[in-house]
Amino acid sequence: MGSDGPKVFWKTVLAGAIGNVLEWYDFALFGYFAPVLSRLFFPASDPSLSLIATFGVFAVGFLARPLGALLFGYWGDTKGRRAALAWSIILMALPTCLVGLLPTYAQIGLAAPLTLTVLRFLQGLSVGGEFTGSVTFLVEHAAPTERGYIGSWAGFSAQIGALLGSAVGTLTAASLSSDALQEWGWRIPFVAGTVIALVGWYLRRRIPESPAFERLQQAGVVSSSPVRELLASYRAPLLQVIGLVLLHGVGFYIFYVFLPTYLTKVTDLPMGTTLLINTICMALLAMLIPFMGKLSDRVGHRWILAAGAAGLALGTVPFFSWLSSGHLALIVTAQVLITVFVSAYMGPFFGIVAILFPVAQRYTGLSVSYNIASALFGGTAPLLATVIMEQSGSVLAPGWYVSLCAVLSLIALSTISEKAKGTVEVQIGTH
Repeated sequence: MGSDGPKVFWKTVLAGAIGNVLEWYDFALFGYFAPVLSRLFFPASDPSLSLIATFGVFAVGFLARPLGALLFGYWGDTKGRRAALAWSIILMALPTCLVGLLPTYAQIGLAAPLTLTVLRFLQGLSVGGEFTGSVTFLVEHAAPTERGYIGSWAGFSAQIGALLGSAVGTLTAASLSSDALQEWGWRIPFVAGTVIALVGWYLRRRIPESPAFERLQQAGVVSSSPVRELLASYRAPLLQVIGLVLLHGVGFYIFYVFLPTYLTKVTDLPMGTTLLINTICMALLAMLIPFMGKLSDRVGHRWILAAGAAGLALGTVPFFSWLSSGHLALIVTAQVLITVFVSAYMGPFFGIVAILFPVAQRYTGLSVSYNIASALFGGTAPLLATVIMEQSGSVLAPGWYVSLCAVLSLIALSTISEKAKGTVEVQIGTH
């Protein structure tokens, strides 16, 4: 747990994880207030066109993530994890706050949607280095026997951020009249995110550097060109992480972003009920992720990860038959079981993927591979699920898509041999 004692160690864990809270807080807010933003920044005769334009801006954040991964990965591998993380949270906070202060289309015309798009791009740049940077930082501070548990705090904090964003959005909407919400109320949650950022920046400026990176500095072997070295010598880990992120990204976006809309389309459940079930399951997921991470430290990271992937590979299609049945008890049971399997996959996930790269190229390697896969597969999952369901005419089609992704991720996991993992450990020790 570190020579400085448990108090300093857990302060370090909190500092590493708090940026994820802000990232997913903003993610939830943008989705929650999309109908409001569409009317204020993209006025059109057809409300559907306005909403499509707003979600187009949302997608811009995904497109910026691989570029952010390169920028912050380079910074983190050449200058240190702590400095990169301290400034990534500032780069995330400023655009979030400015969205809350931005004049609308009615006030400044075309400059409003253009500025909103630029701010979303800057958020995407920051996110590209934030989440995976915090994973790298947390895993490198953890003892080998606690890598699954400490790494799982990245996933836990992301869920807490999403829940916090939904809760603040719901509270704001419930506390104000519709007119007040449209005029100024929607701005409050965005500006409030600045508080999270200031706390995170304060903590990150006062925590110790990653011990693994400090050993690189002491040995004088800090990488000068991590991107070039990564592409030259570590293409296999890049592909392995992309393969594992496939289920991680698609699973989350199908089960916790797409599913409420799916249920209102194929059943008679009202949107309020589907969102309530979804929120409860996200809270359950947040609690189960650290539990699965801890369990994986005891029985083996690969075993828990494989169990989660196998459960989703075999169970998702039957679960979707329950989800589309319209019976509330079956729907709740399916979503709870799905959440158990997703947590088993997410719990040990970062304890495995982070150490596939040697310390000198780790920040860059994990950031680039994770964000490329997230942009290609995670962000597109709800759209693709909708298209294949429409084209096939089958309400089970999204389940088949998730099952296919689970099988492919299991194949990627099978290529990570115990011998290969041992080699990585030697690299860490000698650096």
